Amino acid sequence: MADIMVYGLTQNNLKHVTFRIPKEKITVFTGVSGSGKSSIVFDTIAAESQRQMNLTYPAFVRSRLPKYPRPAVERIDNLTPSVVVDQSSLGGNARSTVGTISGLYASLRLLFSRIGQPFVGTASYFSFNDPNGMCKTCSGLGKVTKVDMEAVLDRNKSWNQGCVKDSLYRPGSWYWKQYAESGLFDLDKPIRDYTKEEYNLLVYGARDGKGEPENPKVTGLYHKYTKALLNRDISSKSRHTKEKSKKLITEIECSDCHGRRLNEAALNCRINGYSIADMCEMELTLLREVLTQITDQTVGLLVHTILEGLDRMIEIGLPYLHLNRETPSLSGGEAQRLKLVRYMGSSLTGMTYIFDEPSAGMHPRDVYRMNHLLKKLRDKGNTVLVVEHDKDVISIADHVIDVGPAAGQNGGEIVFEGSYPELLRTDTLTGKSMQKLFPIKQTPRKATGSLPVRDACLHNLKHVDVDIPLGVMTVVTGVAGSGKSTLISQVFARAYENEVVMVDQGPITATSRSTPASYLGFFDEIRKLLARENNQPESLFSFNSAGACPICGGKGVLVTELAFMDPIVTECEACGGVRYNREALACTYKGRNIVQLLGLTASQALELFEDTRIRKRLSVMQQVGLSYLTLGQPLSTLSGGERQRIKLAKNLGKSGSIIVMDEPTTGLHRSDVDNLLKLFDGIVSSGNTLVVIEHNLDVMKQADWIIDIGPDGGKNGGEVVFTGTPEEMLQNAKTLTADCLRASSIS
Repeated sequence: MADIMVYGLTQNNLKHVTFRIPKEKITVFTGVSGSGKSSIVFDTIAAESQRQMNLTYPAFVRSRLPKYPRPAVERIDNLTPSVVVDQSSLGGNARSTVGTISGLYASLRLLFSRIGQPFVGTASYFSFNDPNGMCKTCSGLGKVTKVDMEAVLDRNKSWNQGCVKDSLYRPGSWYWKQYAESGLFDLDKPIRDYTKEEYNLLVYGARDGKGEPENPKVTGLYHKYTKALLNRDISSKSRHTKEKSKKLITEIECSDCHGRRLNEAALNCRINGYSIADMCEMELTLLREVLTQITDQTVGLLVHTILEGLDRMIEIGLPYLHLNRETPSLSGGEAQRLKLVRYMGSSLTGMTYIFDEPSAGMHPRDVYRMNHLLKKLRDKGNTVLVVEHDKDVISIADHVIDVGPAAGQNGGEIVFEGSYPELLRTDTLTGKSMQKLFPIKQTPRKATGSLPVRDACLHNLKHVDVDIPLGVMTVVTGVAGSGKSTLISQVFARAYENEVVMVDQGPITATSRSTPASYLGFFDEIRKLLARENNQPESLFSFNSAGACPICGGKGVLVTELAFMDPIVTECEACGGVRYNREALACTYKGRNIVQLLGLTASQALELFEDTRIRKRLSVMQQVGLSYLTLGQPLSTLSGGERQRIKLAKNLGKSGSIIVMDEPTTGLHRSDVDNLLKLFDGIVSSGNTLVVIEHNLDVMKQADWIIDIGPDGGKNGGEVVFTGTPEEMLQNAKTLTADCLRASSIS
């Protein structure tokens, strides 16, 4: 079978590279962040495969498919159809669950329609997305939303003092006048002194709280906000409206179905005493046990199919999930593994499966499960491409392609092709880092105090008591689903929310035009430099102001609206997509205009700029392992790990803070983990407390204190199974994490 051949690839920072990818093998791409791995795998192989596949569909279908640009490559031979299994969120809404996305809920519904007693109807009668099965009160959501009047009203204030906590109702405003001039309210009387009838009039528009409004202009605040925020789609509304919605709307469990989403008839139908809602709330391991007790031979094949799906999910390290779990609540790693389970059930062969760090979010104990499934995909006759930093995943490769030698402009070359044992003998950054053995910290810092967490019982936590030490670096670890993120990111962070700085991997709440330069606060300094150098106003160097291209208004693209069709988005020919006008582009600093300056990577910019404020921020980007990012790269394009590290960069330099990080090594090359650990050491030395949720064994070895949650995941987790120094864990602990730590210390 002919290998995939790539000739003359110059995508992004790649330097005219040519290489081969063997078919029906596992090929792992390695190299530091920013070396060019993703440019090869995602921007070239995946994009070109999917672009050519899309060309086979009729024009009507193509217009509704994602658009993939042609990569900068001379030629690619022998491509096969590709499937990208990345860490992007599964998305969906409150109706999207693990059961619906995996297809297992559809099979369960069929099972209940066949043998459930008493008989209810076809499979649709067990769907919470179908009028036949859904609870009518909550429309199958399991919860109802209502306006929280406590959040709307300040009971200590009168109308003249601004009793409604909304700027639309500030004294003197149009909305305020509707109520103030109605003659129904005493404008100087605090809400707390209202009679029941007056309160009903204010909130519901009628003295009895039920009838028609006494004044058509004063329908009641409850009805007003319900109409504005609940009974309409606000997804396309302004950020201000969305934030207001979050503050004023509360979600409570449905009083009829009690969160089970289905109507009474569906919930009363049972198999061996369990309703379909009961089964969907079981952890997958328990659900498997319950299903194996079904002896009715008429549904034997159906039960077998469900069990196969459950086995795949358990095998990949998700035994703690339940089918009713909403997909937006899954982590990136969990979402990726759930996608993989879906593809494992496919009968397609001859495909190219592309994975983006499949070990992310996995405890070292579980990585072998992922490896087993990757091998199964290969053995079915598929080509498997993996972008990965984890040594255990790289070790199963049939072929390794190492990209480097470093990041950004210093990367973009193929520095090694061959087997894993051959990689270990090279002097590339990857080869050397694979051989390096991190030592266990021998002299951990002593805590300066502690913050107690008592009786933590959220989710699967079993009334946990633990003390978080101050003035040291604490690593909180445990298998996926053990409860470590619940304990730290939710219970601990909420208990001490005024003291804790959360540095997580969630989206950065900035505008769509935000970049590292603007987010870290040195874009203004760059504009000032250009303004001084060229004797021009600073506003000329902003594409949101005087510097904007007059044709596209600083957007870089032109949007042509077409009736009944998707709008056509084209690059602005006047500015070439760079957003600035000619006058702004004519001004330079050290021979570079504003666009060229923003196109520099952080490491390039450090060599160019002399301004101390700019250099300070660039040095921080380098410290957190983001030296390869360009100053003008949109923040929306960053990975979860990159987002977390740029948030860390923004918070560096403070002292006395309690910083909580969730898996900061995600997306980091092993050689960069060393730099991150030095940075952590500096953070703690500056008088901060650092709490890191992490699976990485090298980070655990350098901790001052370890808190291990377990003993396993889901219902078998939720306990503190060890607290102590890394050395004490190595010597005494009898936990899954301790076993992995001991194994890594001798390998």
